[in-house]
Amino acid sequence: MTTHTLPLISHHATRLLPGLALAAVIALFSQWLSQQPAVAALGLGALTLAIVSGMLLGNTAYPALETHCSPGVLRAKQTLLRLGIILYGFRLTLQQIADVGLSGVLIDLLTLSSTFLLACWLGCRLLKLDRQTSWLIGAGSSICGAAAVLATEPVVKADGAKVAVAIATVVIFGTLAIFLYPALWPLVQHLWPAVSATDYGLFTGSTLHEVAQVVAAGHAIGPEAENAAVIAKMLRVMMLAPFLLLLGAWIRRSAAASATPTPIAFPWFALLFIGVALFNSLQLLPASLIHALTQLDNLLLAMAMAALGLTTRLRDLKRAGLRPLALGLLLFCWLVLGGGAINLLVHHLMA
Repeated sequence: MTTHTLPLISHHATRLLPGLALAAVIALFSQWLSQQPAVAALGLGALTLAIVSGMLLGNTAYPALETHCSPGVLRAKQTLLRLGIILYGFRLTLQQIADVGLSGVLIDLLTLSSTFLLACWLGCRLLKLDRQTSWLIGAGSSICGAAAVLATEPVVKADGAKVAVAIATVVIFGTLAIFLYPALWPLVQHLWPAVSATDYGLFTGSTLHEVAQVVAAGHAIGPEAENAAVIAKMLRVMMLAPFLLLLGAWIRRSAAASATPTPIAFPWFALLFIGVALFNSLQLLPASLIHALTQLDNLLLAMAMAALGLTTRLRDLKRAGLRPLALGLLLFCWLVLGGGAINLLVHHLMA
C-alpha cells in the first residue's frame, strides 16, 4: 500500500463515520427499548423498533444531516445488511431440523411455498401491485418477517419505500397475531382435543412472522408450545437461503428471456449464510463466542433497519396506498387458516 493510498482510505472512512454512527445510536437505543418489559410484552423486537425510530428521525431531523450522513447510512443499508444476514447463520444448526422431525420440515416447507406463491398471485393479479412489492411482502410473511424482507431486497432490487411498506405489513399483522394465537388456543383444545401444546407450538412457529413475535406468542401459551414454536421458526429462517437462491435464479431466467434483459446480482451472501449455519452445526466454537457473534449480528441488522428508516419518506408510504396492507391481511388470514389446515393435515398423515 502506497503512502498516497492511505489518505484516500482515511478520507473514505471519515465520510462513512457520521452515518454509521447515527445508525449505531438508533440501533443501540432500539435494542435497549426492546428489552423493556412493557415493550417486550408486545413482541416488538429491536429490528422493528429500529426502523420505526429511523423513520421518525428520517422525516424530521435527518434531512438537515443527510449531506454528511448519507454515505454511511447507505453503507449500513447495503454492506452491513449482507454481513448481518451471513452472521444470522450462527443462530441455526442442523440439529434443530432433527428436533422438529420430518413433519415439522414438511409443514414449514408447505407453509412457506404456499404463502409466497399466493402473495405473487394475489399481489400481481388481484391487487395489481408491482412484482417487487408482492415479492417483498410474500417473503416477509412466509419466512421470517423484517429480516426476510431485508434479505430479499438486494435480490429483487427494490427501493426503500417498497421495503418499508413490506415491513409495515409484517409489523401490523405479526403484532396482531401475538394476541390472537394465545386467544385461539382454548378454542383449538375444544375443537381438536388431540392437538397438543407442542403441536400448537409448531403451528405458531410455522405461521407467525417475526422471531420475537413467535417467542411472545409461544410464551403466552406455555413452555412446551414456546420451545416447539421457536424451533419451527428457526427452521423457517434456515429456509431463507435456498429461497433467495431460487428467487434469484428465477429472476435471472426471466430477465434473460425478456427483450431487454437486466443484470441481476447473485445473492452470494445467501450461500455464505448456509455455510455459516453448517459450520455452526459442528459446534466447534465456544458458546460465549457464538453469543458474542449473535449480539454483533443483532447490532448489524438493527443498524441496517435504522438506515432503511432514515431513508424512508412517509409520502412514499402514503403513495403506496392500501393495497399492500390488503395483501398483508390476506396472507395473514391464509397463515392462520391455511397454515392451520396444513398443520392438521400433515399431523394426520404422519400420525
